[in-house]
Amino acid sequence: MTLTPIPSLLENLYWITLLAVVASSASGVLKAGFKQFDLFGVVIIAIATGLGGGSVRDMLLGRDVFWIHDQIFFIASLVSAVSVFILARLIKVTPRHFLVADAAGLATFGIAGTLVSLMLGVPPLIASFMGVMTGTMGGILRDVLCNETPVVFLSPLYATVSWIGSLLFIGLLYLDQDITVAAIISGLCIFIARLLAMYYNISLPRFRFKS
Repeated sequence: MTLTPIPSLLENLYWITLLAVVASSASGVLKAGFKQFDLFGVVIIAIATGLGGGSVRDMLLGRDVFWIHDQIFFIASLVSAVSVFILARLIKVTPRHFLVADAAGLATFGIAGTLVSLMLGVPPLIASFMGVMTGTMGGILRDVLCNETPVVFLSPLYATVSWIGSLLFIGLLYLDQDITVAAIISGLCIFIARLLAMYYNISLPRFRFKS
């Protein structure tokens, strides 16, 4: 399954990716804020979170790294970081805000990563996994830089909902659903499923040795 990169498709991808960068960068700022990093540290964490997943995806796919090719994504990450840094001084921010921003970044980057891969002719299953990589790798970099175990390895249904949402997105496209509608439905499913998993503490079985 290959999606022809027509102007309307490229425009959809552009805005989805831009939204993903802003949301993911905001989650990076909030995580760094709980560590009480200074402004420079916050900006570095935000950029790593907002741009890291897409960078890994593009290198694996052998394409130009998206934010180097178009600096507006780097600027968006930077503006998001500074804005949240200032906003946090004006309103009370709780860990819940971090989790919501993280879930939004997971959803939007998951769809964007899948869409990019399909446009390059990557097989559907691999394209869906590229969506997972795009959605989770920035968070992994964020948590490692914050000296914490990555959320994706311990938190209730994280990469799992991203993968299911990416597969749903591909399935809807196979059913000739409009790509914008398919992206909205799949992205909302990832976002809502992630929030429900956290609320009800639904997770996959963890590895255990027999006692």
